[in-house]
Order: sequence, then structure tokens, then C-alpha cells
Amino acid sequence: MNPIGFALRRPKTVVVLLLALVLIGLSAVRPASMDDWLRARGVELPIRRMSVDIFPALNLPVIYVCQPYGGMDPAQMEGLLTNYYEYHFLYVNGIHHVESRNVQGTALMKLVFHPGTNMAQAMAETINYVNRSRAMMPPGTVPPFVMRFDTGSVPVGYLVLSSGTRTVAEIQDQALFRVRPMFSSLPGVSAPPPFGGSARSVVIRANPERLQACGLSPDEVITALTRGSTIAPSGNVRVGDLYPAVPTNALARDLSELGRIPIRTGEHTVYLRDIGTIEDSADLTTGYALVNGRRAVYILATKRADASTMEVINQIRRSLPAMQKELPDDIRVSFEFDQSPYVTRAISSLSTEGLLGAALTGLMVLVFLRDWRSALVVILNIPLALLFAVTGLWLTGQTINLMTLGGLALAVGILVDEATVEIENIHRQLSRTGSVALAVWRGNQQTAVPRLLALLCMLAVFLPTFFMQGAPRELFAPLALAVIFSMTGSYLLSSTLVPVLCVWLLRAGHSVAADGTTERGGRLAAALQRLAGALIRSRWLLVPVYLVLCLLGSWQSIQRAGLEIFPGAETGEFRLRLRAPDGTHVEATERYAVSVLQAIDEEAGAGNVKLSLGYAGTVPASFPVNSVYQFSRGPEEAILRVAFRPGSGVRTDELKRKLRRRFLQEFPQLRFSFEPSDIISEVMSFGAAAPVEVAVRGGSLAENRDFAQRLRTELQREPVLRDVQIVQSLDYPTLDVKIDRERAGLAGATTDQISRSVLAATSSSRFIVPSYWPDPKTGVGYQVQVEIPQPALTSAADLGAIPVLKKDGGAVLLRDVADLSSGKMPGEFDRYNMKRELSLTASIDGADLGAAAARVDAVVRRVLQQDNAWKDELEQSGIQPKPGRITCELRGQIPPLRQMTSGLAVGLVLAVLAIFLMLSASFQSFRLALAAVTTVPAVLAGSSLLLLATGTTVNIQSFIGVIMSLGVSMANAILLISFAEQQRRTGVTAAVAAQFAAVERSRAILMTSAAMLAGMLPLALGTGSGGAQTAPLGLAVMGGLSAATVAALLVLPAAYTCLCPGVSTASLHPLDPNSRHYAGSGVHDEEL
Repeated sequence: MNPIGFALRRPKTVVVLLLALVLIGLSAVRPASMDDWLRARGVELPIRRMSVDIFPALNLPVIYVCQPYGGMDPAQMEGLLTNYYEYHFLYVNGIHHVESRNVQGTALMKLVFHPGTNMAQAMAETINYVNRSRAMMPPGTVPPFVMRFDTGSVPVGYLVLSSGTRTVAEIQDQALFRVRPMFSSLPGVSAPPPFGGSARSVVIRANPERLQACGLSPDEVITALTRGSTIAPSGNVRVGDLYPAVPTNALARDLSELGRIPIRTGEHTVYLRDIGTIEDSADLTTGYALVNGRRAVYILATKRADASTMEVINQIRRSLPAMQKELPDDIRVSFEFDQSPYVTRAISSLSTEGLLGAALTGLMVLVFLRDWRSALVVILNIPLALLFAVTGLWLTGQTINLMTLGGLALAVGILVDEATVEIENIHRQLSRTGSVALAVWRGNQQTAVPRLLALLCMLAVFLPTFFMQGAPRELFAPLALAVIFSMTGSYLLSSTLVPVLCVWLLRAGHSVAADGTTERGGRLAAALQRLAGALIRSRWLLVPVYLVLCLLGSWQSIQRAGLEIFPGAETGEFRLRLRAPDGTHVEATERYAVSVLQAIDEEAGAGNVKLSLGYAGTVPASFPVNSVYQFSRGPEEAILRVAFRPGSGVRTDELKRKLRRRFLQEFPQLRFSFEPSDIISEVMSFGAAAPVEVAVRGGSLAENRDFAQRLRTELQREPVLRDVQIVQSLDYPTLDVKIDRERAGLAGATTDQISRSVLAATSSSRFIVPSYWPDPKTGVGYQVQVEIPQPALTSAADLGAIPVLKKDGGAVLLRDVADLSSGKMPGEFDRYNMKRELSLTASIDGADLGAAAARVDAVVRRVLQQDNAWKDELEQSGIQPKPGRITCELRGQIPPLRQMTSGLAVGLVLAVLAIFLMLSASFQSFRLALAAVTTVPAVLAGSSLLLLATGTTVNIQSFIGVIMSLGVSMANAILLISFAEQQRRTGVTAAVAAQFAAVERSRAILMTSAAMLAGMLPLALGTGSGGAQTAPLGLAVMGGLSAATVAALLVLPAAYTCLCPGVSTASLHPLDPNSRHYAGSGVHDEEL
């Protein structure tokens, strides 16, 4: 069915359909406040709203497995736990690789799968192999946490609990059992356990002097506890017609009952209360949370990957009063580091720029047509096409995010293309007929096929997006859908609504300058005709020079402009990771962190720091899942996050440089690195803690370490790299206890007794012999553990004085059966597919990611060549066995950068190829298609030169702009070549046809290009909040389209003349007059 015929015959039907579109589109993007208002009045709309987020869900195929085992050192975690997991995980279908990090008490494994893997099946298989692996693990191994974790599942804020009177342990317990249940039940929220405190526990603190005086060992205390307070289910007994339960107090319900448990009976009975204290306290402290330098507790407000950032934050804020009511009056809860401003500012900025672009586009159309009715028709096309796109995005399950909004903002300028071309042609027809309806009919019919072809070319440039894999596809597909839906809607509207409105609004005789015959228009047309003629005559020189200059200019500009994943912006906050010397006590690390925060406050200026939040130490083994969200290597490490007040004028990049210089002077013993902090940089870093990371593997640990140290030295010489360091702790101090089994046997002690006594003295009994105490007030069960107070052990001599066995005449001490000595060991073992590795990280300062990656590549290759040459000599000399060969892998943000740039580059080539093939099919000529794509070099040159001139890098946004301007340039080229072909087939030469087409189509091309440039201007200026991250998109479009417009009017006619001097149709039909096989006018269809 002919759409214009249907629209002109049934105009009211068109209007009704558009009203339905408006209602559906507005319902999909209605504000949440409207739903709240209706819900308060008992009305629930059945139409689901579109979610609002910063980025689309990346759906990265990753599973984390976190295995705790309190007290186990890194080597034990690696060899006794992780090794078995990794062995079995390699059986999981679709596995790409397994990474693991092993520190004291925790093993964190990251399973990365190939794109397209069925993650539901992968999760099921992972859990199955976890269960199988645990059969081979040491007694006391608890089941691990297994969870999907997308890089889109980033914290959207922090729920902070603080008190001036309560201990951290008390706040932690309130946060865990009162606030977190409310918090986790909110839609879209995934809340890990609180950070800052250890698990509440009943702690029996055994005094070493009392133990020695009584001739007892810690192991005997543990045995007495487990026998004196044990879990016994309650049975039942029939008493007449009753059937009462029979509970016992076998499990002590009062702390005083624990004190009455005998450890040793006889003439001098010793009870638990005699050898120490029994306290309602907390497990051993492994870390402290700091809020503005003071101890507190916080819960990460982490959204699920498919949840809306805005909805999650709004839910949290609405729930804060209810959470506060659940807490004691002296504990305050607040929501800090709210990430919603990034979302709202980005959305507001893009929306404002889109509206300004629409207004400027309409103004540009009015300037060209000088008819407000025509301009009104064109402008009305914009919001309706956007509503059509919003409806399409809503139906396909997309969200409102930076990518979809970028697609809609990008489409604003080009949405007028369809309507403008049609309106301009209608004006031409009005100058030749007195009937508005006939002019509308003819104008639409003449442009229908070229407009459809231009639409298909526009869609073709985004088609390769859907064949990408991984993160690039998840990022670009929503943007591509936004543009595709917008352009499709624009075409449908220009074929239905525009004709109806033109018949209703336009007037016969109002075709001023429709044919360009005004005095000024005539002079311009004549000048363009002379210029086009001169260029066509020198075409054999012009076209090669044009191609060479454009391609060389593009290549040089891209190389000098630099490469980034996503454009950076000033966020007003940063995150800092500091590392004290290996093995530093957590309280010393806390003091370092407070001193560093004071230095930051001084450098930023008084009153400019709005909030600081940090964590010093490691995550307690009781809450291992927290390591997925915030991994810490040991007690010597702290993570600090600092936010500055709006309007403070603090430039974070400059502040980082100042802080590095100051830290080097004041804290030479500390190592620092800056990490992604805001939600945009966290998501776009794809989980990497640093932009540059180099993994070293292949040799022994000693060989890897030697190579990593040499590589670090070379990388530190690079001027663009900062904070270069080896990630793993390699010299963690130890106090080695070497049990002499002969001496132990003669003393009557077993290795098991000795090790359990040492564990109770240096850690606690909770992980080897669990015991419990149910709080009768709350119904919550807590563990009971035996430990020796840390202040009682301050040296090797104190540890050696621990009794391990009672013996007639006294106790056997640890020093009697073991030798104690100081040593060192690696504090972390990392593996990749079961191979040990070391890694180096670095930050970038003063260069783009692409340039830094090239420098790192060169350094790594050079050091590898030197290492291989040295090992070749050793191998040939036969001095030592064949040495291990080192391999290096670049990680961090470098692989995503290269994956995206290569994917987009291939996509760009495929887009040009798709356009070429489509135009060849349409024109039935490869030469005509090749002539049309000669504007592509101009697009690349114009975009890259403008990016270079404005100091903008080539990134995701600018790549999208190049692809978009490519589609628009093709639309303009199609208009000109289609008209030139029509003229050439009338019998004129290709040169005359090209010259005539350049003049006749100049106004349409200039009008559509100027309209889109006007629409992109607010986006390119990036004046709004967050505008720096969308400006590259507008700049790339403006540069590419400006150059392509000039090329279309000046170079394309010459290229057409070169390639198509006498192109004939490829038609084989005997009734086609243009066919070489034309049978003559005397042959009719009936004869065939």
C-alpha cells in the first residue's frame, strides 16, 4: 500500500495513530513521582516505565567464587583450597579463564566465560563443581559464596552508620541484623554485609599466665568449651494428653553459665571463669571503616546489573526514616556518595542539548525556506520521531541511559533530513502548479525512493553493531537502536504526517525562492556552477589529491589525537589506595590513613573536602563476600575515597599531582595509587583497578619476581606513567613455628594439640571448633571462641611461653617442642588458569590511554627480548637446567580499549562495504556506488581534524559521531548522484549531468547539513554538566559532516564524471528502453 495515498485519503486515521503514539511514548517515560502520586490514590498504571541508568547492562559473563578460611596463610589457601577449585572449574562449559587471588583467610576466584555463554547453565555447573571440589578440602572448610557480578553492579552510594557513644562492634551488629534486612529487600539492591566491624562473638580471653599457673593449654580450654556447651535438639514426651517439648540448657543460654564449665576436675577444679574473662564482644579486628577520619560502619549500596540507578537510590532515600527508627537513638544512618547526580546531570545535559538542537534545527530550516508553515512541519517531525524511538526502545526492554540518550540527541539533527528533503521538493512543485495537494503528491513521489535509500544507508552504518561481541555490543546496540528507531519513525512520518500537514498548512503561491531564482540565489547558483565546472575539468588531478590528503590527514590526526575508551570529565572526587610496608598492623595502617586524609584536606584547601570515607585493613573472614566488592591484600592496605564540595574549584588531576609530590616527601615508606571513583569511570574501567596492568607468568615465583622488578624499573622511567608498583605482597613478615616432632613425642604432645594451641593464641577457635550462644533477647545466634588477648603476645618469647600440654610437675610450653624464628613469605599468591603470576599496575598522567599502551607495549617487548636473550645464553652454556620462559599480558583498561577500537574500526569498514553493496544493487552499477562512497575519506578527515584541533581524543563517543556523519554523507551523496543519473539518461554527458546536479541539489544538501550541524552545536559545545563526556560525539559529527558536505558539492561531481563517463544500465529486460537488449517498441508484454 502506498503510504502517501493512504495518508491523503485517511488523514484523520493518521492523526489518531499519532495520538496513540504520543500516549504510549509519554507513558513509557513518565516520571516516578507520577506513579507515587497515583499509587497514593489507589491507582496503579499497568504500563511499565522505562528504567533510568547511567549505562546499559553490560552482561559480562563473569562469576565470582569467594572461599574463606580464617587464619590460613596465602600458601595454604592456594594449595589446599584454590587449586582444587581451579582444577574443576576448567571443566565448566564456556570457560575462558580462571583468575584467583589468595591472601590470608580468603581466596577470591574470578571465572570469565566466552561471550554468548549460557550463564544460567554456567552458574549451575560452577556450583556443581564447587560441591565436588569441597570433598577434597581440609576439615572445617565452609561453603564459598558463588555469585554473578557484572561490572555494571557498581556501588551507587554508601549507607553510613556512626555513633559517638557506641563501639564499632555494636554498630556493626545493628547494621547487620537490623538495617541490612530492610536494605537488601529494596527492589534492585544487592547489599553485602557491613564494612567496618567484626562479627559479634562471645570471646573467652584466656590469660597466658593463669593458664601456665594452672598447667593448662589453650587446646584444653577449647575441648572443655565444646563439651560443656553443646547443641542438643529438644525432644518431646507424652504427659497425659499433652505432648510438651523437652528443651535443655545443654547449650548455655547465659554467659555466666559458660563461666561455670569445668576445664579440669579433681582436688582443685578449674573453671572457665578462673583462666580469663568471658565477654560479649567481637571477633578479631582485621579492618576499620573511616568516615571523615573517625571509625564507623558502612554498607555498600550496590545495584543489580539490570536495576535502575535512579530507582535504587530513590528507594534507599525513601527508606532512610524507617531504618533510623529501627536503630537506637545514638546511632545515626545517612546515605553518602550518592551517584544519582551523575545520572541526573547527564540526562539533564543531554535533554537540554537535544532541545536546543531541535530549536536551532528549526531555525535553520526557516532561514532556508523562509516559510514558517514549512518550518513548523519540519519541527513537528522531531518530537514525534523521538517518541516513536522511545516507544521502540521501551518495547525492546532498553533503558534511558547515556547511550540511548546519546543516540536520540544524535538523531535530532538528522531527523529533519527526511522532512526537509520532501518539503524542499514540494516547494519546487508548488512553483509549477497551483494545486497544493498535487504538489505534495508529486514532491513525495519523487523523493520517496531516494529518501528510502538514504534511510537504508543510515541504518546500514549501524548494522555491524549487532554482530559485535561482549561489552562493545552491549554498549553500542542501545545507541544503534535509538538511531534506527528515530530514523525509521522520521521516514514513516515524512511519508504520512508531513503530506497531510503540508496540504493543511501550505498555500499556493507561497514558494518563495523554491527554485533558487532570486537575485542572490541566482548569483550563488551561477558561482557554484562555474566552480563545479572548473573542478570537473581538472578531475583527474582533483580526485587523487583529495583522496591522498584526506587519508593522510585522517591517519595523522588520529595518531596525534590519542585514544581513550570514554572521554574523561571532572567528577569532584577520587579514590586512593595506600600500602604501608608489608605486614604493618591494621591500627598503624589506620593512623597512616588518617594522616593522609589530613594532608589531602590541607592540599585541597580548608572546607573544600565534603566527605571522606575509607577502609583500612582486610575484610573479616566472617564476611568473605565483601572481597568481591572491595578487595584488600592485607592489614597494610587502606582504600580512601574523598569527595569535594560543589563549587570548591578543586581540579582532581592537579590535586593528584600535588599529592604525589607531597606523599613522596612525607610518607616515603608508603605506596599510593589512584583508582576509578565515580560510577561512570568505574563502569567504563570494566572492573580494572588501574588503567595499566601487566601480568607476568611462566617461570617460578623467584623468576617472575626478578622479571617483574626489572620491568618495574623500566616502566618507572616512562614519563607518562605514575604509581608503578608490583601488586602482590612478596615480603610479608612471619614468625615461623617449626615443630620438632621428636621433642613433641617425647613430651607426650601431638602436632594437633600444638597447632590448636598456637591457633587459639594467634587467632581464635571459631574456625576449627565452632561453638554457639543464642542471644535470648533477639533470637540471633553468635559464635563462642577462645583466644589469647593480643596485648599479651608482643614477641616471639611471649608466643614461646604458650602452654601446649599439661604434664606432671608443670606444663609443656611451645618453646619446649618447637623452634621459633623470624622469616618472610609472599603475602599473596595470584594465579591465571592454574599458573602463578605477578602483576604490575600503573596510572597515567599527561597522556591518553592509547599512547600509554603503546609505550608499555614497547617496554614489555624490550625487557622480554633481553630476558629471552639472557636465558638463551644460559641454556646454550648448559650451566643450569632449562630456565622458564616468561610471558606477559597487558590487562587493565588496555584490552577493552583495543577490543573496542578494533571492533569499531571493523564495523566502520563493514558499514562502508554494506553501503557500497546496497548502492550497487540500487543503482545497478558498481561505479556509481564507488562514486558515492568517495565522500567517506572527507568524513574521516573532517572528524579527526576537528577532534585534534579541539584537543579531544578518539573514543567511543567520537567513533559514534564518525559513523553517524558517514550515514548522513551517504544520504547527501545519494541525492546528488540520483539526480545526476536522471539527467545523464536524458542524453547529456556525465560532466554536464554532474554539474547540473551539484547546482540543483545544493540547496537541499546545504539545508539538511546545516540543520544537522545546528542540531549538533549544543552537543559539541558541551556546556552542560557532564558535557565533556558527550562533546566528542557532537564534534565528530560536525567535523565529518562539514567536510563531507564540501566534498559532496565540489569533489563528488568530479568523481562521478571520472567513474561514470558513460555508465549504462545493467538491465537485461527486453522492454526496458535503457537496456542493451531492448527489443523495440513493437514488442509487448503479451508476446513475452
